[in-house]
Amino acid sequence: MFFNILLLILGLALILGGANYLTDGASAVARRSGISPLVIGLTIVAFGTSAPELVISCVSAFNHNAGIAIGNVVGSNIFNILVIIGLTALVRPIKIERGILVNDIPLVILSSVVILVLGNSVLLDGASENIITRSGGLILLLFFCIFLRYTFSIAKSTESSADDTADVKPMKTWVAIIAISGGLAALIWGGQLFVDSASAIARSLNVSDAIIGLTIVAFGTSLPELATSLVAAVKNQPGLAVGNVVGSCIFNVFFVLGASAVISPLPLGGITNVDLLVLVGASLLFWLFGRVIRRMTFTRTEGAIMFIAYVAYTIYLISAA
Repeated sequence: MFFNILLLILGLALILGGANYLTDGASAVARRSGISPLVIGLTIVAFGTSAPELVISCVSAFNHNAGIAIGNVVGSNIFNILVIIGLTALVRPIKIERGILVNDIPLVILSSVVILVLGNSVLLDGASENIITRSGGLILLLFFCIFLRYTFSIAKSTESSADDTADVKPMKTWVAIIAISGGLAALIWGGQLFVDSASAIARSLNVSDAIIGLTIVAFGTSLPELATSLVAAVKNQPGLAVGNVVGSCIFNVFFVLGASAVISPLPLGGITNVDLLVLVGASLLFWLFGRVIRRMTFTRTEGAIMFIAYVAYTIYLISAA
């Protein structure tokens, strides 16, 4: 048990470090190739921040650990919304741009509803089990392509200003290639270690892979977003936390879960409608607090409510295990 916990921590460290080096190296190569910083931010950097979820879910799907693959995405998104936004608002109330409330947060709600629909094949299609099929995975990837197209079209008008404010680490080409290669190797190895040790811990505790995915794995893979958002709040830039969470949630569902389902169909198993409805409810709460109750602002009170809701959900998971 103790040895598996050490492997879990080692795997997570390799994933986080690998994602960082891969992102820095790829960004440097892209910049040298004349690719605009805006495109780098929307693609390579966005991929880097969600690389932990992507690697763990894809490795889990390849190993037929569907509980971890789906639980990682569902749990990460619940954690992102209720904990990251909640704690950030507790540190400093969050002012939100109208465009995010009108255009982006509804996409988070849509992604949550899509998982709920795809995860209820027994109820909706009369299937023998709830499973996200390869065709469902392809649908999610198509949603992701539409999201990328929308994002590029919205950001195109601000590309010139983004060129002036880019923050891409200067790096020699050979150093960047080493960073990319080493980062990719660390991601793959760390992902395998993490998934194997998480599964072993689940078996030793006599709980399902789904519970481990919804809790330990989700927390571990959300650490980059949590750190980024809390630092932004401390630096009096709490609005950045919203964009960070929105982008991560959409990326997790449409790309990470989509790619995982294409690799191998994902039976929901221990992921129940309670978990999926909590995700939908968290997404609606995200929009409701910003749009209706205190227009364009997440207050400390609302942040506390969101965090308490996550604690209640975690207590439910532990008691139901």
